[in-house]
Amino acid sequence: MRVSVSRRAGPEAGCLGSVGPLTRRRPSSCGLPRTNTTRSSTLERRNFLAGGTVAGLLGCSQTAGQVSLAAGLVDGATIPRAEVCPGLEISRVVKGCWQLSGGHRGDKASDHTTGKSAVADFDKFVEAGITTFDTADIYGPSEELIGKFLDGRGGSEGVQVFTKFCCFGADMDLVTQKMVDKRIKASRMKLKMDELDLVQLYWHDYGKKNYVDAMKSLSENETVRNIGVTNMDVRRLEEFKTAGVLPVLNQVQYSLLDRRPENGMTTFCAEHGVKLLPYGVLAGGLLSDRYLGVPASQVKFDTYSKQKYASVIQQGGGWKWFQELLSVLSEIADSKGSTIANVASAWVLARPQVVGILIGARNADHVQDHQAISRVSLETGDLDKIAAVLDKGVKPQGDCYDWERGTGPF
Repeated sequence: MRVSVSRRAGPEAGCLGSVGPLTRRRPSSCGLPRTNTTRSSTLERRNFLAGGTVAGLLGCSQTAGQVSLAAGLVDGATIPRAEVCPGLEISRVVKGCWQLSGGHRGDKASDHTTGKSAVADFDKFVEAGITTFDTADIYGPSEELIGKFLDGRGGSEGVQVFTKFCCFGADMDLVTQKMVDKRIKASRMKLKMDELDLVQLYWHDYGKKNYVDAMKSLSENETVRNIGVTNMDVRRLEEFKTAGVLPVLNQVQYSLLDRRPENGMTTFCAEHGVKLLPYGVLAGGLLSDRYLGVPASQVKFDTYSKQKYASVIQQGGGWKWFQELLSVLSEIADSKGSTIANVASAWVLARPQVVGILIGARNADHVQDHQAISRVSLETGDLDKIAAVLDKGVKPQGDCYDWERGTGPF
């Protein structure tokens, strides 16, 4: 039976067009626990996908662009939760699974990105209250690894899984309902899920105009509960709004090093009820105590993440400026008994429309650190110190992901 999509404005409606983002209303599950019947140095600019790939983010109320944490914490956990849209509540720290796609192994002794060790690590995140995972259909074995975890625990109850529908090359010319349904089914089979909580569209070339058709096809698939996008600019969101397929969420790169979402994206999203899910919050681990005072020549850029964010640092002001930023973050962290990484995370979590942050993880070693993020409160003086350093860098001029696509400035 076709599930209707509500066009009614109100707290229980996922709405279309000029009213609000697209979400499915399923009376049997919205607002209730979801069940699942399945057993369940300077680098040249490159194209990277959200949370990404080398290839070319509480019942919650929204006021003045802010996400409030009305529901607080789940019993026994220390990770706050927030609502993306009616029926979809997530942990505000999301485990990013790009690191499971290959190319992220780094130090062999701490590598849990493959096989049984990768599957076993998911339990540690869930136990800590990090119940939301973000993957993609192009992240190598990532979907299958999540599927093995879900199968081993008897299903996806209490866990939220976001995946992506990624279009490159010929795929952008061949968007049909049949093609979309086939690929969504493949993701469901790998993830061992009957329905997908959120599917985010990634579209590589805006010159290929079928992205609206792709969004419509995703919205017609009954096994996709909610539709989001990743690395889309304001113009594309405006087109989706006009077509009546406004996403509930846009996953974008957003951090102290990359503030491009502030060039119009956060304003649009606040006006139309779209949430932001930032990735790159810790710049592949570079925004941490480990790199304070370390010359660039001594940094081992041994993962895709580090290579990517080294180029972002170069765009933002260079390594010397980056070290000044780390120094200020360290001073603030020391005053709060915290870490550079958690101060950087708290800064992003407090930005308008940010529903949660993606933290890419090669292992579960830092789960306790992630739990401590919610205990970091940045005061006006802290924010002023951070802003003073940011002002010394290069202010981003472009929209989200335009620089990576080669269609605009950073």
